[in-house]
Amino acid sequence: MEIDLEKYITNEGNTLNELGRNRPLLVVFLRHFGCLFCREALHDISSNPDIIANDKIKIILVHMASIKEAEDFFSQSNLKGIEHISDPELKIYNDFGLTKGTFRQLFGLSTWIRGYDVYQKGISFSARQIGDSFQMPGIFLLKENQIVASYIHKRASDRPDYNQLISSCIS
Repeated sequence: MEIDLEKYITNEGNTLNELGRNRPLLVVFLRHFGCLFCREALHDISSNPDIIANDKIKIILVHMASIKEAEDFFSQSNLKGIEHISDPELKIYNDFGLTKGTFRQLFGLSTWIRGYDVYQKGISFSARQIGDSFQMPGIFLLKENQIVASYIHKRASDRPDYNQLISSCIS
């Protein structure tokens, strides 16, 4: 898969191509901000110092909200200042091959059960949906501007192991 990393610009004015020259990138594609599992992903990232403080890799979040909405949301998630890309038109999602979810992927029994477990841990959803609620998430690890690993969610409720993805790239 050949992706033009020069055309995607972060909130800080950097392209993925520029950022990827210096160190590997962990590009995390989020679901809509009202999604319980999107909030869990941000909690997993923000509460893991090995991910946030790792100077060998840079995390870039991709979302469907405006830059302002995202910065407010990331601040509430203890990720103030994280670099991100606003993609309300889903262009980068499509370029990376991420698709819309099926009914089963989004609302199947296993998703509901896992959603209940996440909710019981104190992570809540929001009725205010910012973004396409059918868009599936994914994670891509880029090294020297090439995809070297990925995690494509089979269900909206899948929970990736961020540390394993990172260690596969920097070891």
